Amino acid sequence: MWSVRLLSTVLSLHYAVLGTCNPLLIHPTKRFAYSNAGDQLSDSYDFVIIGGGQAGLTLASRLSEDQNTTVLVIEAGDTGEAVQNQINTPSSTYFNSLTKSEYDWAYITSAQQNLGGRSVSWPRGKVLGGSSAINGMYLVRPSQIEVDAWSAMMGDAEGASAWSWSEFDSAMKKSETFTPPNDDVKTLAKIEYNADSFGSNGPIHASYPGFTFDTIGDWNTALVNAGIPMNSDPASGKNWGGFVANSFINPTNWTRSYARSAYIDPLPPRPNLSILVKSIVTKIHFASSDDLTATAVEFAETRDGERHTVGVKKEVILAGGAVGSPQILMVSGVGPRDVLEAAGVQVVHELPGVGEHLQDHLSTTVIFSTNKDTARSLYASGAVNTPQFLSYVNSAIAYVNSSYLFGSDENAATLKSGAEQAYSDSLIPSNNAEVIAGGKAIYNVMTQKIFDSEVGQIELLINMMFQDSISIGVGLQHPLSQGRLYINSSSAFDYPVIDPNYLSNPIDKTILRQGIKTARLLSTISPLSNALQGETSPGSNVVTDEDIENWLAQQVGTEYHPSSSCAMLPKEQGGVVDAKLKVYGLNNVRVADASVFPFGFAAHLGGPTYGLAEQAANIIRAQYNGGTAPGSSNSGGSGSSNSGNQNNSNSAFKLTWSWLTIAISLFLGATMM
Repeated sequence: MWSVRLLSTVLSLHYAVLGTCNPLLIHPTKRFAYSNAGDQLSDSYDFVIIGGGQAGLTLASRLSEDQNTTVLVIEAGDTGEAVQNQINTPSSTYFNSLTKSEYDWAYITSAQQNLGGRSVSWPRGKVLGGSSAINGMYLVRPSQIEVDAWSAMMGDAEGASAWSWSEFDSAMKKSETFTPPNDDVKTLAKIEYNADSFGSNGPIHASYPGFTFDTIGDWNTALVNAGIPMNSDPASGKNWGGFVANSFINPTNWTRSYARSAYIDPLPPRPNLSILVKSIVTKIHFASSDDLTATAVEFAETRDGERHTVGVKKEVILAGGAVGSPQILMVSGVGPRDVLEAAGVQVVHELPGVGEHLQDHLSTTVIFSTNKDTARSLYASGAVNTPQFLSYVNSAIAYVNSSYLFGSDENAATLKSGAEQAYSDSLIPSNNAEVIAGGKAIYNVMTQKIFDSEVGQIELLINMMFQDSISIGVGLQHPLSQGRLYINSSSAFDYPVIDPNYLSNPIDKTILRQGIKTARLLSTISPLSNALQGETSPGSNVVTDEDIENWLAQQVGTEYHPSSSCAMLPKEQGGVVDAKLKVYGLNNVRVADASVFPFGFAAHLGGPTYGLAEQAANIIRAQYNGGTAPGSSNSGGSGSSNSGNQNNSNSAFKLTWSWLTIAISLFLGATMM
């Protein structure tokens, strides 16, 4: 365990040449100068960002490009230096995972009634970079149909068009630099792509592993033979069909490209940016006036440790993710009145939608034995240990729509009709009229705009990471089941109750069942069938629809994509933020992370979250710099005045930049990995 001392250390980074060190180290060797940081943290900052994860670090990097703007990031986890090799090595996410370690929040849901009373593990990254430091590195764009449906939910609200496909696609592209696969990987895996659909000058790398298997090419051929077409341009807004997804991998050294390595580590000296780690935000303080202006953020190292506060000159930006952001709002007195009062929290502002509309992709796996090489078998043998091989991660997927899953357009229409008829207010876990209205609005988008479209309802993923087996993952992309998240304690150190309400809507179970059948069908299609020797799970005794549904209740779990707990919806629909990401009723608090998506996409949420954070930075900078905000024809110069002229470039600043972190009781000469 690490002995820590709040606000105690500045890490001044002095870079040395990599030389002949491990090729999987993305960062140069660092020498750390420890000193007391009590006088290093300023009394106040223009922007205080709560959460140093994927969205938080993106925002910190972009906002601090304006050299007269001061930014503080407060991150609950550590820097990740001690486990940098695990983070950097892509395959470690499977072979040497940081889940269930101190770098994982290790949330657990409440007992799920429709899963036989099981609770489900919810890993989330508790480290600088957040879940982008521990996830599977899939880079998948949502479809234009979904994004435009999201934007349309905000109606004619000011700024709503910032979330239309054309605007959001530009923001996602801004985050990334695309690199095509090498020729061998492209040929063997039968990869198709359109480079024009990606960004070319962003911090995050969008590329492919440096190693693959012929089984991936067989998978893609089998998809076509099964009637699922290959998609040569899945990033263009039409993301259905089969393709090998991009991965967040830096192809110059075959390492993970994540929020810290992309948006923070390459920065020039930047004295206006501070990052505080190993500190839990305990509360946002508000002025005792009618405008509910956030004036300070309170934080502490431990439950019983001293509380510290830092002042807020302009805004607080919540970037704690689908769990952290609603929790911090609630412990600060913003949320459903009944929840706050039951938890012993004084109500500062009643906002019923906080923590509501929670959604998550639900998934399971069909497993087959094999005598083919897998990544796990090669890794275990030690026969291959190159950086290219260690960059291998699963990335071959297919999104299949209702018509394919149920055999025809007519059957898909029957599903849609059944889903519409299955709706009941009782499916929304709230008695609040606004929240119920929002739940129904989300439900209607699913049934009326998504279900009978080409958008995938099931994601299929081939998994080469098991020993002596190959599996096909089956993930529900648009659950009709909606849950909630709420506090039952006034302490930010106590985890909230997470109730995704899995499979509360029977349509979800029906769609997942068809996904299992589709995975089984694919296993019989040549040439993939040549690699599969027999199904080991669910197994030959799980045959009927009832068998499959009973098995699902015992086996399904998260696909690690929680969203929507601070939904961008109209206030009268239980919304938490408006189209400019401002929390309703609060003067200067925004939320900018996956919690604001009003529904889950047929996509992994990494790419969309970077896009959301980039767009949030565009909106905020336009307001304070006097520019035109995305989705608005008006100048965004209203709001607090900025001190001095702004510099939007990423040019170097010739002053010392330092990170604030927590002291570690290690010898000063200890080497950090």
